[in-house]
Amino acid sequence: MANITAAEVNKLRQQTGAGMMDCKKALVECDGDFDKAIDYLRKKGQKVANNRADRDANEGIILAKTTADKKRAVIIMLNCETDFVAKNQEFIDLANAMLDISITKNPENIEILKSLLLNNRTIEENVTELMGKTGEKMSLAHYEFVEGAKTFAYNHPGNRLACIVSFNKDDFAEVDQIGKEIAMQIAAMAPVAIDKGDVDKKIIEREIEIGKEQAKQEGKPEEMLEKIAFGKLNKFYKDYTLLNQEFVRDNKKTVGQYMNEIDKNLKVISFKRFALGS
Repeated sequence: MANITAAEVNKLRQQTGAGMMDCKKALVECDGDFDKAIDYLRKKGQKVANNRADRDANEGIILAKTTADKKRAVIIMLNCETDFVAKNQEFIDLANAMLDISITKNPENIEILKSLLLNNRTIEENVTELMGKTGEKMSLAHYEFVEGAKTFAYNHPGNRLACIVSFNKDDFAEVDQIGKEIAMQIAAMAPVAIDKGDVDKKIIEREIEIGKEQAKQEGKPEEMLEKIAFGKLNKFYKDYTLLNQEFVRDNKKTVGQYMNEIDKNLKVISFKRFALGS
């Protein structure tokens, strides 16, 4: 049995919003596995915040930016231990320098980005040096990019949340306004995929399993469990796939309907969204 600490219980509580005792029991039952503990809470009927899509972290800064031609957008997350260091100008400057290098050098992955030179040292060495100055653990936790005919980057005030999104066209009406609105939709509503067919099979299987268990806990007949679970899955699609979400600017239509009104051939190619944990 895993030794569950108060810090781990509190971390799960912050991630899910569930009660302390419920979180402790979930961690004990799941031998300390956080993802399994989240599913355990959901199966027991707890209302749990869907933070998986947020790529949870502790403190730090998240920045996003597009290239000058708007054909590529990048997003990075630089982590530290405290909000105090996250607001330190040297920490912020390092994150911005990383972002600019990722724009100009176009690294294919985070390991290549870490190896690129900044001030005659690798980015990873720059992070290590700043760790020595602040006494806090730091890491370049995430780096992603999207490409398309037109891309957009949105940085939420405070730099704790950002997203990037790419489109298949750059000639649709009011292109900059539409791109900004879709990016802000992604930031606000945290979709896990573009459309139903893009959701990972493991996520679908987990949602069906959780739906069945929830229905069973509610006392529904055994023969109805699968039907109820698929009904809950459709609700999941509506809440967590971009094109099926209610459009935040007009909840009488979905994002897909809104885009179709603009241009029937307009498509979101990809998006990335990162947010710091509570």
